[in-house]
Amino acid sequence: MTNTRKTIFILGCFILALTGLRLCWLFLSSPNKAQVIQGTADLREWDFSSNQTVLLNGEWEFFPYRFIMNPAEALSPNERGEALKVPGKWDAKMEEGNSTFGYGSYRLRIHVASDGERIYGIRIPLIPSSSELFVNGRLLAQAGQPGTEADRYSPGVVPYIGSFVSDRDEIEVVIQVANYDDLNGGGIYGRVQIGSDRAVHRASQISADLQMTVVLILAVHGIYSVLLYFMGLRERGLLYFFLLVLSGMATVLVDDDRLLLAVFSVNYEWMIKLRYLAYVGSAAFLLQFVRHLLTGRKLNKVIRIYLAICAVYAVSALFLPSEILTLTDGIHTLIILFSYLIVPVIAFRSFAQKNSNAIFILLGLTTLTLNLIWGLIRASGWLDMGYYPIDIIFVFICFASYWFKHYLHNSAQTAKLAERLIDEDRRKDQFLVRTSHELRNPLHGILNIAHTVIDSGHSPSEGENRENMKLLVTVGRRMSLLLNDLMDIARLKENRIRLQLANVQVQALVSGVLDMVRFTVEGKPIRLLNQVPDTFPPVVADENRLIQVLFNLLHNAAKFTNEGTIVVAASVREGQAFITVSDTGIGMNAETLRTAFDPYVQGESSSSGDVAEGIGLGLSICKQLVELHGSELTVESTPGQGSTFTFALPISEASGRRSETPGMKAADTVAMQETAATSTVTPAERNFGRLSDRAQILAVDDDPINLSVLERVLSSEDYDIVKTTSGSEALSLIAGREWDLIIADVMMPGMSGYQLSSAVRERFTLSEMPILLLTARSQPEDIEAGFRAGANDYLIKPVDGMELKSRVRALTDGRRSFRERVRMEGAWLQAQIQPHFLFNTLNSIAALSEIDTARMRNLLEVFGNYLRASFNPRNMERFVTLQQELELVRSYLYIEKERFEERLQVEWEVEEGIRLSIPPLSIQPLVENAVRHGVLKRAGGGKVRIRISDCGDYVEVEVEDDGVGMDEHAVRRALGIQGGRARGIGLRNTDRRLRQLYGQGLRIRSVPGRGTRISFFVMKSQR
Repeated sequence: MTNTRKTIFILGCFILALTGLRLCWLFLSSPNKAQVIQGTADLREWDFSSNQTVLLNGEWEFFPYRFIMNPAEALSPNERGEALKVPGKWDAKMEEGNSTFGYGSYRLRIHVASDGERIYGIRIPLIPSSSELFVNGRLLAQAGQPGTEADRYSPGVVPYIGSFVSDRDEIEVVIQVANYDDLNGGGIYGRVQIGSDRAVHRASQISADLQMTVVLILAVHGIYSVLLYFMGLRERGLLYFFLLVLSGMATVLVDDDRLLLAVFSVNYEWMIKLRYLAYVGSAAFLLQFVRHLLTGRKLNKVIRIYLAICAVYAVSALFLPSEILTLTDGIHTLIILFSYLIVPVIAFRSFAQKNSNAIFILLGLTTLTLNLIWGLIRASGWLDMGYYPIDIIFVFICFASYWFKHYLHNSAQTAKLAERLIDEDRRKDQFLVRTSHELRNPLHGILNIAHTVIDSGHSPSEGENRENMKLLVTVGRRMSLLLNDLMDIARLKENRIRLQLANVQVQALVSGVLDMVRFTVEGKPIRLLNQVPDTFPPVVADENRLIQVLFNLLHNAAKFTNEGTIVVAASVREGQAFITVSDTGIGMNAETLRTAFDPYVQGESSSSGDVAEGIGLGLSICKQLVELHGSELTVESTPGQGSTFTFALPISEASGRRSETPGMKAADTVAMQETAATSTVTPAERNFGRLSDRAQILAVDDDPINLSVLERVLSSEDYDIVKTTSGSEALSLIAGREWDLIIADVMMPGMSGYQLSSAVRERFTLSEMPILLLTARSQPEDIEAGFRAGANDYLIKPVDGMELKSRVRALTDGRRSFRERVRMEGAWLQAQIQPHFLFNTLNSIAALSEIDTARMRNLLEVFGNYLRASFNPRNMERFVTLQQELELVRSYLYIEKERFEERLQVEWEVEEGIRLSIPPLSIQPLVENAVRHGVLKRAGGGKVRIRISDCGDYVEVEVEDDGVGMDEHAVRRALGIQGGRARGIGLRNTDRRLRQLYGQGLRIRSVPGRGTRISFFVMKSQR
């Protein structure tokens, strides 16, 4: 009702606006009128030099059945005719009574101020069906040939102008008219105008120009409609609109000033036929156009009959003579009125049904209706109006506006559909990639487990076989569930799934599903809780489909939960069983909630925006399966706190009457089964350091099954494998101990394999920490991205077990070789005693032999200790005791102290009772650097402080001097980081070895002119 009132209000305002516009037009263009009484008009006061015309409306003298300009019927001097109003019909004045057929003469005497040079003009309107204009007894112009009988006259209906010069003060105007064809009426029922010849021609030209403007505007609409149709927009409505435009153009060309005759030589017969055809065509094509645009329905019986009548009438009009055709005016009028009445109803109903674009059609039809009303007023003679072009122009502007709006709407829809198609195409590609990834991973696992069993060099025990088979079954079941999802989504679309309803025990079913999901949370600190009471009543459901729903919901929860709990609970409310699956995962924002149940849509696995693995069908299938059970799957979620999925199922009548559960005892309410998914990284493995001489491998994959398969494949080799399910966890493990190889999957949530490789390369070189990437992505750009991120090698799943072992062996052997090279480099560095240090020490011994033999003997003993420690084979081992390292440092400092005496001050801050194994030659190079490149670079020397502090789990070793210091560039050069070649390999070698063992190297803080402080940490648990 509100929409109807709104429509009426809009139409009312529009009608007022159109009416006001026409009234303004009438006021501005209204011509002057002469007082015509008893066949006489007085224009002596009129200024004929102006560009205006005068209407000769009023009482003309009429002589029925007489052509007074015929000498045989000439008037006597005082003879006067009957008064007849012009414009108006002569029917009442004819002798036969109300006859439209006949002939007669109109006379008017006009009094003017005489002017022999003035050129007058008289414009005669359309007069059915022939007429002649005489001025002062002279024939000026005519249309057709009037005659006293039908066979002696020829019709011709066209407006014309007669020009003349008169020096008289009275002008006699005679118009002889004959009509034997037009049944609508005879006589002059148009406006006769007089003025200067220029003013009359100007007024006539303005009228013709306005009509031609309308024709041209309609032609433009017709042209673009045809172009749009043939350019590919094959809309039938465009053809209807084009035919409507043609009909509208024809009505303008064959009415009013009959402009068609100015271009083509058309006789009266065909002019009448074209006029009838134009109006019938306008009515028929208007109905078709509006019906097609606003309803689009097939033709109903009434409209089919109407269109058939229009077609029959149009064909008949082509063959019937004009005098018979005019007899069908009643039918012609009914045909037009039917269309003009039914079309507004269609438009109004369409707009009332919230088709907002229909308002354009409704406004156009309103304009057309107003134009018809004003046309009737004009025909009745109530108002003198010339041609008014605004209505017809506005009608087609409204229609065109609708069409353009419709076209723009379709274009926008097409653009949206194109974007959607592009998005669907992209999603299809992603779906194929994800499906391939999800299928190749289980296949990779099955193949490698089988290869492991085949290639094992011994007969596997029953326990090993059972474990391998359990893993194969788990992997195969996962692939089966994935394939079932793919088939179910197609069945759901085609409504081919039929439920096998039965009574189902929810508690037992949930326990089984939790066992199925347990493998997916292996390696994550997640607890799976079954909080469905043992006494929970059975529900009516398809057991297999309910398992599918719960498995997908739990698998989704496990995928988006890094730690915490996943809970399945059930309760009875309002006679139904409500089952909820809740988690403490990352949750969903509003945008993700909106598309959560859309097929092939994957949510983000973390706040970083990474898209989770999977094919995006689980929740969509869950929703549709729950709806098949007559329920609804709902979700509530808060970002960072988790999600809760809920659906309801009917309680089985077989369960008997049960009251709702709020009052149940706690002991009966919850029969909790709990499964803890512990991390595969043990506390001992998290400790810093190396556990054995076996190659240490860190395996990173978000899928615990893939990690299990990888472990089984490499179990026959001499490796210690530590597994983790996230890149961030891997980084924390890397920082805590020495690794020989990282094997990482590329497609992981939170931190991808590429990001993990880049983070590792910020701290370790290719030789220091090899990385092997495993993934199902096989595009060249993916492989290139892996190497750019810092990977040493790249394998595409499914990987052959032998190839994997070979690649791993090559990388770990290379890492072992590099580690040994670094250790040998340190030992070699210490063995290469600088010649000047040796000579200077010997010189010092020689000098002391002459002045202080006791000091000489002490120096010789310390120098011997120094040489033994420098050449000790244990320097090639991975660790020595702290005491051994400090003995070498004390020997070195004693020698330097004897040489430089007061220039070198040494301060020791070593806590008592520290028992520690450290890498050999890790402190001595730092002390030597502090002495040689720090304090001794200053003329007055300086102090070196060695501090070893017990910090609980680790020991901090610090060497500090107050020497010349280093700027940042010098520090980076010393460590071999950018800036060109390092000055030596002492600090660089020590830094590398420390980073390999402990994940972090030397910490250097230095200020030029103030000194340098170098420290590192050693874990106490290191053996």
